[in-house]
Amino acid sequence: MAIERILKDDASEEKGERARMASFVGAIAITDLVKTTLGPKGMDKILQSTGRGQAVTVTNDGATILKSLHIDNPAAKVLIDISKVQDDEVGDGTTSVVVLAGELLREAEKLVAAKIHPMTIISGYRMAAECGRNALLQRVVDNKENAEKFKLDLMKIAMTTLSSKILSQDKVHFAQLAVDAVMRLKGSTNLEAIQIIKKPGGSLKDSFLDEGFILDKKIGLGQPKRIENAKILVANTAMDTDKVKIYGARVRVDSMSKVAEIEGAEKEKMREKVQKIIAHGINCFVNRQLIYNFPEELFADAGVLAIEHADFDGIERLALVTGGEIASTFDNPESVKLGHCNLIEEIMIGEDKLIHFSGVEMGQACTIVLRGASHHVLDEAERSLHDALCVLSQTVNDTRVVLGGGWPEMVMAKAVDELARQTPGKKSHAIEAFSRALVAIPTIISDNAGLDSADLVAQLRAEHHKEGCNAGIDVISGSVGDMAELGISESFKVKQAVLLSATEAAEMILRVDEIITCAPRKREDRM
Repeated sequence: MAIERILKDDASEEKGERARMASFVGAIAITDLVKTTLGPKGMDKILQSTGRGQAVTVTNDGATILKSLHIDNPAAKVLIDISKVQDDEVGDGTTSVVVLAGELLREAEKLVAAKIHPMTIISGYRMAAECGRNALLQRVVDNKENAEKFKLDLMKIAMTTLSSKILSQDKVHFAQLAVDAVMRLKGSTNLEAIQIIKKPGGSLKDSFLDEGFILDKKIGLGQPKRIENAKILVANTAMDTDKVKIYGARVRVDSMSKVAEIEGAEKEKMREKVQKIIAHGINCFVNRQLIYNFPEELFADAGVLAIEHADFDGIERLALVTGGEIASTFDNPESVKLGHCNLIEEIMIGEDKLIHFSGVEMGQACTIVLRGASHHVLDEAERSLHDALCVLSQTVNDTRVVLGGGWPEMVMAKAVDELARQTPGKKSHAIEAFSRALVAIPTIISDNAGLDSADLVAQLRAEHHKEGCNAGIDVISGSVGDMAELGISESFKVKQAVLLSATEAAEMILRVDEIITCAPRKREDRM
């Protein structure tokens, strides 16, 4: 008995079968949780936090759902991680990657039960993933030479991405917004330049894309409401030192008039600073910190529009967009790069006033204003749009496109099946299992739409045995449809990321044969 006690009292370890059981069960549970959100007819989840205010999130985005879960099971954590990485890397396919990894594990569980060693399964999965990827590579479409066609591809991809989200009703409208926004980026994947402003009110259809840049601020009092040919200085500096602050300043004086002198000196310093700023020859000054009344007055007298408290994102973006730099010292005007734009004016959206910069230096930036019934709708719309923007910006760089709707999975499954028939030994079972896991994706898509998945997937498989077929699941009519005609496309990069991440994650969980849980530290009684 004494020999077994290597670990501390409360630490527990699971060995062999039990450990593998635990990881399989955890991973499969996570898969079952998110798999109902897959596909155009996927449902949403409400996530309610237990913290103060009981914040409620309604979402369909796999990564968002998984991020919000607190989970104990180590294997489930691996799946959550891959979905996060998928979200950061390509933006879409967060649910698919978890579902595929879960299905691979589900198949692996059967194989392990049939006494096939996990390493054999892993090498089979490796071969299968490589084979599936090559099969897709042979069927990709690349339209980067033809701009018109490529734009159509982008539209289709955006519509496919959005069709499983809350925006699916107005997906044409939003796909257009997303494509326009991404086309303006001209190939950079920096989504910072696309600003999304959410204003409750109106309906989702009222959302629009604005060429310029919108800053969510009001224009100060007594200042010009409209400036043409603006020269903008973007700064991050304290403009609130013209009064002696009561807190933190310790000044010993012998009479009240001395305090006034100190205030006077402070005021002079402020005035000098403002004059230095105005000396840059600007007519718009945007500051990240607060501007007191006194300097604001000085700016107004000089006919300079001063905007205070612009939030940090706003400032960074504004600097990026107008081609200026964020300055914090003003002693040498020649080294500071000013921003430029043609017109600054106030606009109204709903009942809020915003400042609108149009004709900005960098044609890349734009602002998407989302309108919607409530905050929850807006948050979800923003997440969906963000997914679409990510996918599009990735596609602009890697222009290869595949069809959607379960088509890529069937193509890969067919190739993987053929590989399984040619492979001798136990590996062939693993390869076959991989193809079954791939087929699970179209199965789930049709299950979520309430269709007879067994029948449909069998039809699909038969279709795919013909050469060059474009069949996928058309959930709208509830049958097998031609994906090329329906215009359902996906980015090759997304599919590739899903395939490889899922395989690697499944592989990692399969390698586990022991789980050691460390004992929680005891809290000492401080009483």
